[in-house]
Amino acid sequence: MPRIKFADVAFPDHNLPSAHDIEVRLRKFLDRFREQIGSPKFDYALSEADRLKVRRRAAAYLSAASRRSGIDHLDDKDRKKLQVFRGGAELKCVETEHRADEIASCLHTEMPWMAPATERLWHDMRASVRNGDPAPLVRPMLLVGPPGIGKSYWSRLLGAQLSVPTTIIEATGEPASFVVTGSQKGWGSAGPGKVLEGIMASQIANPVVVVDEIEKAGPSVSTKGQSYDLSQGLLPLLERLTAQSWSCPYYRVQFDMSWITWILTANSVNGLPAPFLSRCPPIELRALTQEHLFGFAEREGLRRDLPPDAVDAVKDVIMAIKTPHNVSLRSVIRMLDAVDQLMHRPALH
Repeated sequence: MPRIKFADVAFPDHNLPSAHDIEVRLRKFLDRFREQIGSPKFDYALSEADRLKVRRRAAAYLSAASRRSGIDHLDDKDRKKLQVFRGGAELKCVETEHRADEIASCLHTEMPWMAPATERLWHDMRASVRNGDPAPLVRPMLLVGPPGIGKSYWSRLLGAQLSVPTTIIEATGEPASFVVTGSQKGWGSAGPGKVLEGIMASQIANPVVVVDEIEKAGPSVSTKGQSYDLSQGLLPLLERLTAQSWSCPYYRVQFDMSWITWILTANSVNGLPAPFLSRCPPIELRALTQEHLFGFAEREGLRRDLPPDAVDAVKDVIMAIKTPHNVSLRSVIRMLDAVDQLMHRPALH
């Protein structure tokens, strides 16, 4: 799989000499130099002033090498954490247009009501293959539709098909932008965001990141009146040009976040700012029909190896509900879970 330079730093060479080694080399050089210019033997014996100058030169060399790395401002613990990117980060690719077709077909077969999202994804994957991109360049997707239709489920299925990790961020529970971007040192909860932490753990630069119910995040304001709105914090990450050199507020290092597949879900666009919507034009999704629920129950029951009559019982419950909009995928999964538990319940003696 291809690898990219993910962190914009120059990691110091493992063979970089120590301060002691540099001092020894400088002292030997000074000895040879004085000998070459014909100084008497006693003249090129190092004085205390010479030794002090050598130590200063060695320290200046190591300081310059550290500054060139771009991580000299970090403590040893954070430097060690960034060492995972010494060899770059991996990209999981979609090798051919045929493979893109297979992924789209799988998603559509499993969740046909998500066709608008699947079609957008399909075209982006095929375009990346034609352009010779090392990995799919999927434009940020804002999926807008009723609750319970499987927007997050579709995203997880996409991550599995792409063989990449999927990070789920619940906007209702974590409204501030810190959860995505991280926070500067000095804050009580200072640290990198969940997205960067996930990439550091997997060393895969193109995960699927889902921000669920983003319209419910709302603004977060500090005691000093500063706003840390989640949708605003996402803006530089959703624009490819700025994401290529995104600066982490915690590490103060630039990272290439441009390969992330962003899936943002919402029940409506009310409250979402115009700059955010311009980067993520809404993809409108419809409510589930009874046929969709039946099909999902059948496929999920087959996957769980449940008997047909047990799946039919779940379908009877769905049919008994007069308004199918009141039944979500979560409801169907809970019913199948209950059947699964009954089927595998241990015998009581």
